[in-house]
Amino acid sequence: MIEASPNRTRATREIWLNAAYDLFVSDGIEAIKVMPLAKKLNLTRTGFYWHFKDLSDLHDAIIGIWQTQNTGIILERCAAPAQSLCASLLNLIDCWIDNDLFDAPLDLAIRNWARSDAKLETLVKQSDDARLRAVTAIFERFGRTGDAAHYRALTAILTQTGYYSMHMSELRLQRAIAGCHYAEIFAGEPPTQAEKDAFLNRHR
Repeated sequence: MIEASPNRTRATREIWLNAAYDLFVSDGIEAIKVMPLAKKLNLTRTGFYWHFKDLSDLHDAIIGIWQTQNTGIILERCAAPAQSLCASLLNLIDCWIDNDLFDAPLDLAIRNWARSDAKLETLVKQSDDARLRAVTAIFERFGRTGDAAHYRALTAILTQTGYYSMHMSELRLQRAIAGCHYAEIFAGEPPTQAEKDAFLNRHR
């Protein structure tokens, strides 16, 4: 939660952006207006225009965060070195459990926004395609090809999307234990005990 401050020297671009993020994930894109943001921060609207050309500029900044934190981290985790298919999948499943890696509320808010914004809808489609290619590449790297790789990857992605679209709530360790089972389902083989231990230790 951002604390309001009358001190203009603290009115950085990051503060405005964080306040916009809070409104966006809680109330949607329609809630992001300059005056409500200024009131939330106890600042004048003039300060907003020191950092953003207009609301569209702020919108682009929010989309940029989503592209970097959510799509970017998935591509990064999929490409991370791993000794087995399950280990690689567990690297990906880290994103579904660690909120510092993947921002599920932001992803859902972006998808809701894209329903009424054709340009953003195109970006979301491009992002989803990139995510699917990256997860598919995990399976291809370990010998699954064609439809076997494609549909396993798609199942993995849709499982995660279903979790946050249905607002599923689990304790972190419970979600990690479930993640070991999901890795086995996606891979068609169980993780080794060492792989499970390492994964669960990351989320204790």
